[in-house]
Amino acid sequence: MTIVEVLKLSADYLQKHGSDSSRLDAELLLAHTLRMRRLDLYLKFDRSLSEAELSAYRGLVGRRAKGDPVAYLVGHKEFMGLDFEVTAAVLVPNPDTEVLVQRAVAIARESAGAFRVADIGTGSGCIAIAIAHYAPSTEVWATDVSGEALAVAGRNIAKHGLSARIHLERGDLMQPLAGKFDLVCANLPYVAAGTALPAEVTAQPAGALYAESGGAAVIDRFLDEAPARLGPGGRVLAELDPSVVQAVSQSAERNFAGHRVHRDINGRERVLEAWF
Repeated sequence: MTIVEVLKLSADYLQKHGSDSSRLDAELLLAHTLRMRRLDLYLKFDRSLSEAELSAYRGLVGRRAKGDPVAYLVGHKEFMGLDFEVTAAVLVPNPDTEVLVQRAVAIARESAGAFRVADIGTGSGCIAIAIAHYAPSTEVWATDVSGEALAVAGRNIAKHGLSARIHLERGDLMQPLAGKFDLVCANLPYVAAGTALPAEVTAQPAGALYAESGGAAVIDRFLDEAPARLGPGGRVLAELDPSVVQAVSQSAERNFAGHRVHRDINGRERVLEAWF
């Protein structure tokens, strides 16, 4: 079978099994199997696959059809124009999170001098790394309760040459950190238990997805804790789900002088910004 034949059959199969991006999924998995760029698939449509290649590819397609995220199958994911290692120990970087990073970079660039940032619940390290990459004046401290997640983040930090400016600490929320910060970012669990989610989402770490109080519990606790760790003019950016905006806004009103909610690329309320 040729590349073009395999792609068509696989895309059709994945579509029947619920993939909303079946063609893209098929291409990414085949490029990974053949150790090619996606572009090379189009340049070599008539290339035949060996039995070993077909067997390996079928295995990946079968796992994708059962709901495994493509990023876990290929071991990496692009975010903010940067490539990140991804394992089942961390959430898959999501384009919806880019609005948080873009706002963080804009805030950091407004500062005249050195700028201290905390990234709470860093996971793969994608937020910390993207901020440090696009805002060179920043120094970032990133925390997570998972040692496995911090190991992934550490490899990503080294890969992007940012080990001197990003520091990893293990612990709950901001507890392992010292000093004051100019900006604190957080992508914490915000999904209510029992929420129906696609299989590719539920395949990701439950501890990074679900929270009590309808999804607001961890963010509420974070917003109660963060003010004491902010310097003058400090700000907080927290990713959230539209379903918890009202509850989280009440926490922001209790702890900060002002706040607003930024929308993501799909127009949904996604990131809380709060300030003194």
